[in-house]
Amino acid sequence: MSEQKVFIFGAGYSGKAFARMRPQAVAVTGTTRSREKLAGLEAAGIEPFVFDGRLSSEIRAKLEETTHLVVSAAPNDDGDPVLNVAHDAITHHMPLLRWVGYLSTVGVYGDYGGAWIDETAQCRPKPGRSQMRLDAEREWHELGEETGRPIAILRLSGIYGPGRNAFVNLANGTAKRLVKQGQVFNRIHVTDIAAALWFLADGEYGGTFNVTDDLPAPPQDVVAYAAGLMGVAPPPETPFETAQLSPMARSFYGENKRVSNTAIKALGYTFSFPDYRAALDSMWADGSWRGGGDGDKRSPIRRA
Repeated sequence: MSEQKVFIFGAGYSGKAFARMRPQAVAVTGTTRSREKLAGLEAAGIEPFVFDGRLSSEIRAKLEETTHLVVSAAPNDDGDPVLNVAHDAITHHMPLLRWVGYLSTVGVYGDYGGAWIDETAQCRPKPGRSQMRLDAEREWHELGEETGRPIAILRLSGIYGPGRNAFVNLANGTAKRLVKQGQVFNRIHVTDIAAALWFLADGEYGGTFNVTDDLPAPPQDVVAYAAGLMGVAPPPETPFETAQLSPMARSFYGENKRVSNTAIKALGYTFSFPDYRAALDSMWADGSWRGGGDGDKRSPIRRA
């Protein structure tokens, strides 16, 4: 494998985990929208730049030497913020580019009434955030066809990991056990997002991949399991119908599906945390649930 130089648009929680997992010889550059977050990127081993919707001369120079591009910037009403300003740069001024990874969401599938689906399922998202993601996916696919470069679309389920998990919510008193009959969600530990990205990048695989666990489960079960590990009483169950929720929080419960990860497993990827129990057991045992460290470091390549 020849030298890799990685550029991340939108190096947030998942992007920083990806950078921490990099092989020592790989240079990683990334962006944030806030100058206050530059130090956090540096701490993750990322050469940081502010991306305010325009391509600075410094960012353009880094893109010209990039071999692998990761896009984690969310679309908005104006479309994909990266493609809006960088389409020409990616198409004509990134001669070394070999692969693009775009982080999307399983929300693009919409509601399936709790049924199992895989990457072949029809996408029927609700208007709003998920529809914007699907539109952005299509634009990235079109760019791949235009340039002849592989585009990997990673559809992520609910992200958790160090600093973002049921333990933290229990510790700070914000955990809830909302109960909606028959409702399940998939989840994904940030370690598996990072490792899946490296797996796909190293293989330069294109296509659409559900990056999600094997055990879609009711959210109240996850909280109860974490409480058991902590040795604390779980919060009481609250019926969804009477719960005080923001419109955004309530909208998440409007979709119910069980999402499989068929495509990436078929390539040989093995999940570090195939279900929430394995992940919570590990984070509780090593203390990484608190965050603030490199508890999400693992081998970047995990093959069967």
